[in-house]
Amino acid sequence: MSNPRTLILAAVSGLALTTASAQAETLTISWWGFNGEKLDQFIVQPFQQQCGCELVFETGNNADRLNKVKIRNGEGVDVIYLTDSFSQLGIAEGLFQPIDRSKVPNIEGLYDLAQDPQGGYGPAYTIGRVGIVYDAAKVDPAITKWADLWREDLASQVSLPGITTTAGPMVVMIAGEKAGTDAFENADPAFAEIEALKPNVVKNYNTGSEMINLFSTGEITVSLAQDFALGQLKAAVPTVEWAELEDGAIATLNTVNIPKGAANVELAHEFINFILDPELQKTLAQNGVDAPVAASVELTPEEAAQWTYGKEMIDGLKRVDYSKLNASKDAWVDRWNEIFGM
Repeated sequence: MSNPRTLILAAVSGLALTTASAQAETLTISWWGFNGEKLDQFIVQPFQQQCGCELVFETGNNADRLNKVKIRNGEGVDVIYLTDSFSQLGIAEGLFQPIDRSKVPNIEGLYDLAQDPQGGYGPAYTIGRVGIVYDAAKVDPAITKWADLWREDLASQVSLPGITTTAGPMVVMIAGEKAGTDAFENADPAFAEIEALKPNVVKNYNTGSEMINLFSTGEITVSLAQDFALGQLKAAVPTVEWAELEDGAIATLNTVNIPKGAANVELAHEFINFILDPELQKTLAQNGVDAPVAASVELTPEEAAQWTYGKEMIDGLKRVDYSKLNASKDAWVDRWNEIFGM
């Protein structure tokens, strides 16, 4: 007859193994949680079937989620989604580990801009752009370059993104270009141009909905915007157009990284490879989730209309050096607030 104590120990040991196995097959992902139903349909459920694992999530905005990883010294999540400005902060603070590209073969099929945007760390899984939107029924001639923001006929018609938003510091970069200098090297000429732009500026906005409301009420006819807001903006004001800028819109990348204390690094690489699959990238684009970065994805003109899409458009984008921007940002915020009385 078996010893009852032996049976109990065996049962406890088996339970421990089962628990460890369950833990080993759990992948923790930090992301925003937008488009929850579509992400569940196209990413979560299919990947769980592929890996035989369970996905669990930590949600919130960029700053809060990155701060949690920092507090935990790079532990607690296996994959983290961030905009490139925040992933650069995480890299600078030593919170992420380099990507093993041999375990993410789909990286090779991405646009060059997306493959390795931050020096050996995570790829971009989608791409957007910051540009100018304007009400074509009220602005004539059309806006065709960044310097048009300074046109005299646009007095008291422009809204700028607040300096602490994603697009705000880009105004300083553009102002530096207009002045013929690099704002990272010498910000004085850039802020002189921003001072000259002030008569055209009605208000700084801090959210997309605030910017859309300013167009809807007729308080503004021109603004800087990220392209993901264009659909809602045109629904509110159908005559609003995205300006085709001869000197190029500015790229915004959303990246995926593996924190240095990730518990399941192999599965994290498998997940990143999964979301970069061209067929999934196409499905997400067709269903209004994200713009594709897989170069082989082909969309109809209707499907592509809302996205930063195609080699020609992507090759024409300006890139932001976020290591320089993050180093300059505090000083820029103070100078911006002096101009706009904030």
